[in-house]
Amino acid sequence: MNQNLLMIEDDSRLAQMVGEYLRQSGFGFTHAADATKGLEQAEAQAPDLVILDLMLPDMDGLEVCRRLRGQSGALAKVPVLMLTAKGDPMDRIIGLEMGADDYLPKPFEPRELLARIRAILRRRGEAPQQASKALTFGSLEIDRDARTVKVADQLCDLTSYQFDLLLALAERAGRVLTRDQIMEAVRGRELEAFDRSIDVHMGRIRAAIEEDVKNPKRIVTVRGVGYVFAKQQD
Repeated sequence: MNQNLLMIEDDSRLAQMVGEYLRQSGFGFTHAADATKGLEQAEAQAPDLVILDLMLPDMDGLEVCRRLRGQSGALAKVPVLMLTAKGDPMDRIIGLEMGADDYLPKPFEPRELLARIRAILRRRGEAPQQASKALTFGSLEIDRDARTVKVADQLCDLTSYQFDLLLALAERAGRVLTRDQIMEAVRGRELEAFDRSIDVHMGRIRAAIEEDVKNPKRIVTVRGVGYVFAKQQD
C-alpha cells in the first residue's frame, strides 16, 4: 500500500511538479492550495507525511503545524516537512520548535525532497533490531516498540524525529556524542555547516523529560563537543 503525502502549498506549479515526481516514486499525493483546505484534508484522512509551506495565503505554516500537533490521535503525530525561505535560520528554528520534523529551504531539488521524505518515514516506520524491551532510567521509560516516552507514567509529547534522537542518546548512555555522530545514528540528513537545528530538538526533548530544563540531569551538554545521556538519574 502506497504511503500518502499531503502537500499544503499555494504555488500550484511547484505542487504539480512535486506531485508528478513523488507519484512516479511510488507515493500517493494530495495537494491543498491553502491552509484551511489542507487542515480539512488532513483531518478527513490523516496522511503519512505533510509537506508544509511556511508562507500560505490564509494562515502561516507555523500555525498549521501548531494545529496539527494539537489534534488527537494519529494526526497529532503525523511527520511534518516544512518548506522555508532560503537562508532564514529563524524560520527553521521556529518551525522545529513548533513540532516540524525537518525543513527544506526553497528552491530545492526534487531528489533532495524525496530523500528527506524517505528518511523521515524510515525513522518513523522501521522496526528496531535490538531487544524490544523498554529502556528505563529512573522514572524515565523509552519504549522502542510503542515509540513512546514516559516520565513518571506520564506520556511525553515528542515528534518522531525527537524520539529517535532521544533513543540514540539513551542507547549510548554515558558516551559523549558529537552532533555529527548523533545525526549519523538516526540516519537522517547530513548536518549542514553552522546548522543548529539539532540543538533546537534537544531543547524540545529536555522540555519534555527534564524536571528542570535550566539544569538538565538526563541530557547534558558537553561544551565544544556535543551531548551525553547520563546513566545515573533520579
